Amino acid sequence: MAENLTANEGKNTVREVNGVKYARLPIKTHVISEKDNILEVCKQYAGDLVQKGDIFFVTEKAVACTQKRAIPMKDIHPRPLAKFLCKFVLKTPYGIGLGIPETMEMALQECGTIRILFAAAISAVGKLFRQRGWFYKVAGFKARAIDGPCDYTLPPYNEYVVLAPAEPDKVAHDISGVLGVQALVTDINDLEGQILGTSEESIDRDLMVQILKDNPLGQSHEQTPMGIIRVVKEA
Repeated sequence: MAENLTANEGKNTVREVNGVKYARLPIKTHVISEKDNILEVCKQYAGDLVQKGDIFFVTEKAVACTQKRAIPMKDIHPRPLAKFLCKFVLKTPYGIGLGIPETMEMALQECGTIRILFAAAISAVGKLFRQRGWFYKVAGFKARAIDGPCDYTLPPYNEYVVLAPAEPDKVAHDISGVLGVQALVTDINDLEGQILGTSEESIDRDLMVQILKDNPLGQSHEQTPMGIIRVVKEA
C-alpha cells in the first residue's frame, strides 16, 4: 500500500544518509484532538501500511493534543516576566517558539521560573560569543517543544499553545506494541529537529534526526502528523 503514500508538496520522498536511502512516507489523518486516543489513531491510519523493518514516527503535537496539552490562547494569562522575556527570543519563519507572551508563560509554568531565568542568563552569555541555542540546552525539551500559533497553523490550533507531550518514550513504546514496529515521537520543523521519544533505547536518535532533517511531514496544512521510515532496497 506504500504506493498510495506520496511526498508532501515541496518535499522529497527519499533521503540518503551515510550511503543508505530511506523513504519517508507521510500519512494523512483527520485533525487530531483531545477526543482521540493516540494508539487508536496510529492503528487506524498506519496499521495496514507498516511493514517489517519499518520505523513509524508521529509528531509531538499530535501526541500532546490527545493528552489535553493544547491550551487555548484565551485561557493563558502571561505574567509581566513572560512579556519581558519573550522580547529577547529570536523569531524565525519556521515557528514562533517562545517569542510571544503566551508561549513564554507556559514555559515558565512547565519548566519553572528559576530554570527559565537561568537559561536566559546563559543564553545572554552565549550571545556574547556569538553562540546560539544555549537557552534550550538549559531549559530542556519541554521548553523547546512548546509550539505557538503561526499564520500557517492548521485550525483550530491557530488559537492554541501546544505543550511538549508527556512521557514520550512510553508513548513510543506503546505505539510500537500496537503496530509491531519501532516507533518515534518526533519534534521536527523546517529549521531543526529532535527525537523526543523512542520505543527502544537502542534506536540512534541522531540518525533519525538526519533522516527526517528536511521535515517530510511539513508544518503547514498538509495534515500528515505521522509517517513511516523505510529502507529503500536496491533492485
